Amino acid sequence: MANVVILGVFVADTAYRAPRQPKMGETILGESFALGPGGKGSNQAVAAAMAAGGGNVSAHFITKLGQDPFADMALTTWQKAGVKPAISQHADSYTGAAYIFVESGTGNNAIIVSPGVARTISPTDIDSHSDLVGSASVFVTQLEQPMDAAVRALEIAKKGGARTVLNPAPADTLPDGMLALCDFVTPNESEAEALVGHPVVSVDDARAASKLLRDQGAGASIITLGEQGALYDDGTVSEHVPAFSAGAVVETTGAGDAFNGGFAVAIAEGQDPVSAVRFGCATASISVTRAGTAPSMPSRAEINALLNSA
Repeated sequence: MANVVILGVFVADTAYRAPRQPKMGETILGESFALGPGGKGSNQAVAAAMAAGGGNVSAHFITKLGQDPFADMALTTWQKAGVKPAISQHADSYTGAAYIFVESGTGNNAIIVSPGVARTISPTDIDSHSDLVGSASVFVTQLEQPMDAAVRALEIAKKGGARTVLNPAPADTLPDGMLALCDFVTPNESEAEALVGHPVVSVDDARAASKLLRDQGAGASIITLGEQGALYDDGTVSEHVPAFSAGAVVETTGAGDAFNGGFAVAIAEGQDPVSAVRFGCATASISVTRAGTAPSMPSRAEINALLNSA
């Protein structure tokens, strides 16, 4: 069985929907509130487990939790989705939480993340999971946990022969040599802009940004472009994969996580990278038709149905 191993953060999402964000010192009335499971790494693990659908790929998630109701939410979420957690729990800190503002007219969002005890994930913690990371078929990480832990995990995964995926979110300055550890780097438009120093709006912009990312060592770049789909570029193959039409957009919050989880499963199954990008785009296109992050992740049957209908 192939293993997708994901390092990241769980947070409880507190989502507020309103026509606009309040100004400093201002209070406005919201239209709705929801509490649910989130965190980029956790969302990606849920997406991967759902996309695998109980087949030949298992999804594992490495993180730290507190000992509190939000940790209980995490464990319940993973059990329901089929995620295999590799975690530690700590009574002296708290499980992460996030503030999510959703603009009711567009579904666009703005987010503040407080990772809690997951902020203390260290290279030593990664070493304690070295057998799991080293045996991964595909390894995925983001940047919500400390950078040095992400680098250490990428080193172990690469040494073990995994296909390595870096989702550089939230956007941050990467240390020298980090991209050289990555078979795939998967920024969205704003993250790509932060990495290369110029706006990424069009497919042509994405191609220019991709070359710069590959020049820094990445094996291939996959720049997600929202409703425009995604661009895959490995220096030999450069292909724009359109988004799918799966229904009206309700919320875009978990779209990137859905893409990364679906993409990782497709790569673990042996699909070629462009087909895997298409699978990831289908996963994301379904997720944005639903509210929430982890709860919006589609099943394998739903993904297959959308792919077959296109």
